[in-house]
Amino acid sequence: MFERFTAGARAAVVTHAPAEARQHGDRRVGTEHLLLGVLHDIEAARILGVDVDSARSALAALDEAALAAIGLDARGVERASTPVASKRMPFTSGAKATLARALAVAKRTGARQITATHLLAGLLERDRTDPATDVFTKLGVDRPAVRARTAATTDRT
Repeated sequence: MFERFTAGARAAVVTHAPAEARQHGDRRVGTEHLLLGVLHDIEAARILGVDVDSARSALAALDEAALAAIGLDARGVERASTPVASKRMPFTSGAKATLARALAVAKRTGARQITATHLLAGLLERDRTDPATDVFTKLGVDRPAVRARTAATTDRT
């Protein structure tokens, strides 16, 4: 599947997203990790108007709030990173659906390759109960405006 990905999109999915998941202490790559991986791409970060560090901070704040909701105070607690495994990290169903959506966007626009911007478009189409969507909300991202900027960019590729 990754043969249709540009080098930047491949790096986002194969290198950066799993690294973000490991750093976060997760054993699977979720949509929130794909988002962080995509934000390593300068063009995608520019379109979204968010850098990877801001998105990481928003994700950490969401995690702290979720733990606080069940009575746990995790401030100052360092997460243990997940050790690097020799095989690929599995993707959540939401992450798989995002990759499929990115492919559909690329096909619809006539693009020959899937870019990080196509991945961003796939993430923007996730429903409101998705971890990446929670990060967008926490960051105050205007999803319809970003969708329009993403569409304008993907239509040119």
